[in-house]
Amino acid sequence: MAEHKYRFNQNTLNFERIRVSGWQKAKRTALALTPGLLLGVLGIFLAFQFIDSPKEATLRRENQQLMVEYELMNKRLADIENVLGDVQRRDDNVYRVIFEADPIPSSVRQAGMGGVNRYKDLQGYASSDLVIATRKRLDKIAKQLYVQSLSLDELASLVMRKQDMLASIPSVEPIPRDKAQVSSGFGERMHPILKIQKQHLGLDFTSPIGTVAHSTGDGKVVFADYSTNGFGIHVIIDHGFGYETLYGHLSAVKVRVGQHVKRGDAIGLVGNTGLSSGPHLHYEVHKDGTPVDPVNYLFNSLTPEEYARMIEISRNAGQSMD
Repeated sequence: MAEHKYRFNQNTLNFERIRVSGWQKAKRTALALTPGLLLGVLGIFLAFQFIDSPKEATLRRENQQLMVEYELMNKRLADIENVLGDVQRRDDNVYRVIFEADPIPSSVRQAGMGGVNRYKDLQGYASSDLVIATRKRLDKIAKQLYVQSLSLDELASLVMRKQDMLASIPSVEPIPRDKAQVSSGFGERMHPILKIQKQHLGLDFTSPIGTVAHSTGDGKVVFADYSTNGFGIHVIIDHGFGYETLYGHLSAVKVRVGQHVKRGDAIGLVGNTGLSSGPHLHYEVHKDGTPVDPVNYLFNSLTPEEYARMIEISRNAGQSMD
């Protein structure tokens, strides 16, 4: 049986029973339970803050693994960037120099991805900065690889063109050394007929009349006839790439205008036509319309010693024969 509580009433001088209402009972119960509830809520809060659920623990481990993978991927990207940079440097400073092509401007190689925000969908996440930075590096590498692939395509075409150019450059003697001798070189000389100091724009190869003169490079014959310009019967070959050669004072021609010739093909016979003081071949090389010293191009048919000797002879040769 529940124990009842009483209180003394001074007015009636009697003990009266204390009656507690239902509300008061509920209030007292609530006050008694409040500390426990607070402790329980605090415990649950701390548990959620510092103790992972199995699912959260799994996600945390996966995130840690992803961060490790990102770090490894960024190191790999750095290696790729270094290799690509080395390829770009060799492309500009070696390959394109060899094939006489201009280097690709850095503004083209390093061009960014303009326009709308390409990474909008990646924003708003905890790892957005890392993901966006990685994507930007990948996009930059992809752009640089595209530019480099275009450069390699261009170099491939330049290789084919270079082969044609190497075959076209007039780089051998027009008459074999055992059949001719250089009698005059490039530079100012006394003209044997006009008796004045005159610029001699080629090499004179002394040889008997009828000796075969050869094309010094692949090309197309653009003149093969007699002219009153002092060269008499002569042949002019357009080799392309800005090169032309002239073979003067011939006694006869072996080619016709429009004919394509290869290096070493017979183009005429040594003679003494035009303003000439004796049988010889006057040989000129023109680059982009300007006469240049032919001796600088005789590197394919001479050893280094023979080439040095040829330069010495051409420099010291006296009066020209035309």
